[in-house]
Amino acid sequence: MIRTSICELLNIKYPIFQGGMAWIADGNLAGAVSAAGGLGIIAAMNAGTDYLREQINIARKITDKPFGVNIMLMSPHADEISDIVIEEKIPVVVTGAGNPAKYIKKWIEAGIKVIPVVASVALAKLVERAGACAVVAEGGESGGHVGDLTTMSLVPQVCDAVNIPVIAAGGIADGRGVCASFMLGAQGVQLGTRFLVAKECSVHQIYKDKVIKATDISTIVTGKRLGHPVRSLKTAFSKEYYKAEYSDISNDDLEAMAAGTLRLAAIEGDEKRGCFLAGQIAGMVNKEQSAAEIINEIFEEAQIILSGAKNLIK
Repeated sequence: MIRTSICELLNIKYPIFQGGMAWIADGNLAGAVSAAGGLGIIAAMNAGTDYLREQINIARKITDKPFGVNIMLMSPHADEISDIVIEEKIPVVVTGAGNPAKYIKKWIEAGIKVIPVVASVALAKLVERAGACAVVAEGGESGGHVGDLTTMSLVPQVCDAVNIPVIAAGGIADGRGVCASFMLGAQGVQLGTRFLVAKECSVHQIYKDKVIKATDISTIVTGKRLGHPVRSLKTAFSKEYYKAEYSDISNDDLEAMAAGTLRLAAIEGDEKRGCFLAGQIAGMVNKEQSAAEIINEIFEEAQIILSGAKNLIK
């Protein structure tokens, strides 16, 4: 069995996180991933406290294993959510879209392990100083909001810069990606796109079908003009939005174009107006499986690869 320091730190069987994807990572998916030995993560997104409490209760009915909550720091409910995770005694908080320093002290005092998502060495060092117990170094291959650096270049630089465990994210879908992440210095991996097609994932079937049918060149990055680039599948909406970015449309109107489009994709399966977020490895995802099947398959493959690695050295 493959175990790393992150397994001991979080009391999980396998060093794998399920990404906190808005409108997708709910209590059902998080509960299934945690029950299978990984760290399931509920996305608090822009929803209020009632939604989060409901999803936490759902996950707890599925598993007694640890799971986390992803807090998007730009959410208007971030302050309230930061207290809810304390009240609900959530063991792990993963943060994104900002610097969580203002919350870290009270989370640590409550016994919560804080693991921010970072896209740069500077932010990784900053959150380590603030008390984070680990970081997720996410490369631009991932779906959703992305940075400029690739996983291959970001992860080893973050590993060299901090003294806490690093979780690699972006462009990982199988045992090969896990092994590559370990070789870069990571202690674990985070996957989003692969879990989109988990049987326990409640995302619309059209969304799953689009991921399964995707190829290596099926994604596009939009939003650079506004300073927050996003990777999604090429669709009627994403192509239209890409063209609009290079037109004379105002930034406010461009921002408005994207409002609500992820929900249209994830909940309604709207192929014309929806934004279907997915990473570059969507072309490697070709079937629906249970969360347990996904995790077991990945680590069985990784075990075989690592066991044979010594044959490469002469």
